[in-house]
Amino acid sequence: MKNVVSRNVISWSSTLAIAFFLSTVALAQGGPVKPVLLVGEVKAIDSSSITVQTKDGSNLVSVNEKTQFKKVSPDNPTSLSSATSVGLDEIEVGDKVVVSVVRGADGAFLPARAVYLMSKSELAQKRAKEAERWATRGISGKVAAVNTGANQITVEVRGLTNTATVVVTAKPDAKFKRYRPNSISYAEALESSIAEIKPGDMFRAVGDRSLDGATFTAEEIITGAFQTIVGTVKSVDLEKGEIIVEDSKTKKDAVVSFREFSTVKRFPEEMLQRMFQFGNGQPVGGIRPAGPPQGDQPAQRPTQAGGTAPPGGGFAGRGLGGVRGGIDDVYERLPSISLSDLKPGDVIAVSSNKTGPQDKVFAIKVLAGVGPLLAIAQTQAQGRGGRQGGFGGFTIPGLEGFDFGN
Repeated sequence: MKNVVSRNVISWSSTLAIAFFLSTVALAQGGPVKPVLLVGEVKAIDSSSITVQTKDGSNLVSVNEKTQFKKVSPDNPTSLSSATSVGLDEIEVGDKVVVSVVRGADGAFLPARAVYLMSKSELAQKRAKEAERWATRGISGKVAAVNTGANQITVEVRGLTNTATVVVTAKPDAKFKRYRPNSISYAEALESSIAEIKPGDMFRAVGDRSLDGATFTAEEIITGAFQTIVGTVKSVDLEKGEIIVEDSKTKKDAVVSFREFSTVKRFPEEMLQRMFQFGNGQPVGGIRPAGPPQGDQPAQRPTQAGGTAPPGGGFAGRGLGGVRGGIDDVYERLPSISLSDLKPGDVIAVSSNKTGPQDKVFAIKVLAGVGPLLAIAQTQAQGRGGRQGGFGGFTIPGLEGFDFGN
């Protein structure tokens, strides 16, 4: 069976404006015959051909002295006028390309008319800049309320031991984005507005926070409606690409279907140990939950600026819900596994869109190895007479929708 949880090789990791290419390249290369546009990644290249991997497969395209080669900057992907002419020798394996070709009478591709590319090194630099921006100036949490008239969103930002309420005000020129259905990729997000934001949405923003952490001025906001199932795997069907999970809250079975956009990761036990090493609670499965500062532990965490972090800090002492390494990076750094690695008895968390029936969902992100977290949440809930709070409100870093308390 094809590994349905593998990454799509042409998933662009920065905003590449595919739709723009699909329209403007066709216009630029117009004529009596409409060109075919191959959008993908360079897998091989020599003096006479380029192999392009698209979502539909591998394509060998020949090039000749009439082929135009243009490099588009990742910082300005919607401007062909700023594209610079390059030679075939400047294209490398891993570069992202849009190739304009025409089919001959026999259906085979004629030599490419034009190749527009973004270099993998420049894309990497852009990703690094974006990652730093979201890491140092970001906030993430769950929408509690929306005031469209005041252009404000009230956000619950959760840490390991507490929850802070932050009022986010969008700047007049702020950008709003919303995740596509069945996607949690920032690069694939759609243009949006504050009118689309609803209580319960996952929320992320980049901007400037106040010194006390109670307010935040946003220059870019991205939201999405997601739900989470946390439960135990009962069966795995590799042929269908499905698993059956018993929901830990409803005690009902849910069918989780995997598609090409699904990813599966495992939460390493050693990471859990590090997360709870400062705790003073009772161990569960060798892991201690986080507790309030004890002894000479500082009540507030120092920030890079030398001050103290506001309440409701993010995972492992990161800033106010900020995601170190970029908006999608925390989850991405966890070790990947395949669907075949999941076994009956595994405790997993599944993120999916908040649409359709609850007994069958399409997995976006799956995280295995969360049994100790669920055990702690259940133990603490029992101690509170079933009331939520404490560790029960913990959200997995990079997956704010994975909430063990709601």
